[in-house]
Amino acid sequence: MGIFDDLRNAVNPPAPNPTQGSNRSVNIVFPNLPDTLEQFKALPQAALSTPFDTAAMTVLAFCFYPQDKETCLAMVDYLKGPNPLSPYDKSFIADRFRDSDYVPRSYFNGATPQNNYLPSQPYTVTVSENPYSYQNQGYAKLFIRSGGADSPREVLLRKAKDGKWYLWEQYILVGIRPPESSNPWA
Repeated sequence: MGIFDDLRNAVNPPAPNPTQGSNRSVNIVFPNLPDTLEQFKALPQAALSTPFDTAAMTVLAFCFYPQDKETCLAMVDYLKGPNPLSPYDKSFIADRFRDSDYVPRSYFNGATPQNNYLPSQPYTVTVSENPYSYQNQGYAKLFIRSGGADSPREVLLRKAKDGKWYLWEQYILVGIRPPESSNPWA
């Protein structure tokens, strides 16, 4: 290390490490929502080329559960790639939807308890990273804010040999504030 390296780095800081997180947020926009698994796979984000795309696609997939459970599970299996849903995972997902089918749509921008979690259009999911998002090589821990929660929820993604980012774990199907339409006191 030379005597002027500190000064040189202050004037010309080194390029950031691409595997080191920052406090960046990315808006993933879905101009139209798919109706089928084939349309889901045809979305540009379905290439799973970034962890941000895969995280947003996870929200979109779970939105299908209330209307078509099998399509939702097929979409999530697609996102999980070489690590498909186990029977336990499927049971867990079913349990999460027993009383709160509004949870996944709460992650779209504009969805709040006051409007019964009706998202604004175009349908947008904001996915964020932090300085610790890439602590483990080949993994990305990203965060998505729900309109019904005080803190963002975590989605863990894993990069496979094919270069795609797959869903590894998700913590987005947890309880949030119920919509005001279900609150008899609101």
